[in-house]
This record gives sequence, structure tokens and C-alpha cells, in this order.
Amino acid sequence: MTQPAPLLRRIALVGYPGAQSLDLVGPMEVFSMASDRRGGGYEVILASPAGGDIVCNSGLVLGGSTALADLPRDLDTILFAGGDEPGLRAMQNTDVIDWLRDRARLTRRMGSVCSGAFALAAAGLLDGRRATTHWDSCAQMRAFRPQVRLEPDAIFVADPPFYTSAGITAGIDLCLSLVEDDHGPDLALAVARNLVLFMRRPGGQTQYSAGLDVQATATPRLRRLLTEVIADPTGDLSLPALADRAGMSERTFSRVFHKETGRTPAAFVELARVDRAKALLETSDWTLARVAERAGFGSLDGLHRAFQKRLGITPGDYRDRFGARPAHTAS
Repeated sequence: MTQPAPLLRRIALVGYPGAQSLDLVGPMEVFSMASDRRGGGYEVILASPAGGDIVCNSGLVLGGSTALADLPRDLDTILFAGGDEPGLRAMQNTDVIDWLRDRARLTRRMGSVCSGAFALAAAGLLDGRRATTHWDSCAQMRAFRPQVRLEPDAIFVADPPFYTSAGITAGIDLCLSLVEDDHGPDLALAVARNLVLFMRRPGGQTQYSAGLDVQATATPRLRRLLTEVIADPTGDLSLPALADRAGMSERTFSRVFHKETGRTPAAFVELARVDRAKALLETSDWTLARVAERAGFGSLDGLHRAFQKRLGITPGDYRDRFGARPAHTAS
């Protein structure tokens, strides 16, 4: 018996002069590979305001794009790429913004990669909605469109029918999530493996760990200690213990630590423990009490307090949202 052809979903990836090439090529690879593995299902269309060649911010030229005006009306998904500031500014107050508003009424999903969120925001499509963008553009987004409920740490945010992702490669994570929504986790995982990704990252995870930003500014002497705390946030990490490991008095250590990291030692330790707990909640089925112990919290109550303080949710809520999900039937 002949199998019916899979439902065709047309995906438009919108670029422009100055667009980030990976914001276009990454999603294109995900959807194209998913379609190949499934025997159809996606038609990926590279688009731009006027059509033709897209000269990306790196100088790479992507040819053969379709003009926005010539795109079919039955698009399933539109993803707007990020890019350099001049390129994005050129998109504002143009027909592109009006086109986005018009298509938002007809399209099942509309999203952005990296700073492409500024185009959706300029169209007013993210007002009152949860969204994210590249961490380095978050302050600019708050000033540009304060109506957006920005989640600056998230890798990607789903607030249907709008989907936004963080910097560059996070667009791949978002697109894998869309493939999973369409066809189930097995296909999304197969694509991730074929792309040789280290892991599939669920949306809402932080764009970077607590240690990366402070390690970048710390001197070598302190950086070693920070690395050790991140690697093992359990045990005695009190101020006296840390100062002793650093070979300083408590007063000097506190002053140097805050100067080099912008945080107190206690705040850094708590963030490192929260990061460890998040990883355990995402990947294990351990009880919350065991997670609290392995992440270095003295008690389950300490784990709850830290999550409420840092994330605004309980550890159980975090696991429900980002923990491993059971497979579901593909559509």
C-alpha cells in the first residue's frame, strides 16, 4: 500500500544585507535534513526583501533568495535572521515591518534567530510576550521595546505563535525544537546527531553558565579557584574556606573577589550550585533531595530558596519544563 505523502510545511528564512550567515544556514540544515530523513515534509525557502543575493555580515554571499513579495501565502513558518546593527536598522520603518505584521495573521509560526528579534519587536509582534535575543543585545532590546517580556538568559523562548532564540547557534536549538513539535523527538534527535551536536539544549536554559562571565574577567590566581568551585560546588565553600584556598585573608579575598567578578563569594557559590542543580534536573530522575545534596545545598529547603530567588520557580517546575520528556506520537 502506498504511503501518503507527508504534510508539506513551507519554511521561509528571511535574510537581508548584513544578516548573520549562520542564522540562515543553521536552520536551513536542520529543516532540510529533517525533510530528507522523513522523505519530505519541509520546503525551505531562502528569502530577502528584494530577492537575489544576500551579502552577509561576514562577506559570504547567499544567492537565489526569493523576494518577500513573491513568497507563497501558505507559509507555515517564518524565521527572521539576526545580523549587524546597520542591517537591522535598515529594516525598521520599511515595508519589511509591514510585511511581518501582515504575515503574522496568516502564518502558523513566526520566529527569529539572535538579533532578528528586533524586527519582530519593531512590528509590535512581541509586545506583552516572552522573548529572548543574544545576551549582548538585551539591554538594547529593553530600551528599544520595553513592552517585550525579555528573558535574557534563555537559549530560546516559545510563546506561540512567536518563537525567539538567542545568539547564532541557538537558532539550531530552536529549529530542532520545532522539528520535535512537528514530528516527534526521534527525528529531532536524529538530526542533532547527524549535525554532530554535543547535546540538544531545551529552551529556557541559560545562554551561559554562572562561571563563564566571571572567569573571563578574573586574574589567573582567582580563575583557578572559580574553576574548581564550578567543577565541584559541594562541600565547605564558606568565606573562610575559600579565602584559605586562595591564600588571602577573608577581608582581602572578599574585596578582590568582588572587584574581579562583580559578585560576592557567596553569590557566586549559590549560582554555581544552581547551575549544577539545573543540569541534574534536566538529565536525571533523582529525587529533589538527592539533587540538593549533589549540587551542594545543605538541604532541600536551601535548593528551593535558591531556585525561587534566582529563577522565580521551584526545582520541580524547572524539571517539568526542561527535564527529559517522554516520546510522543509523531504527526
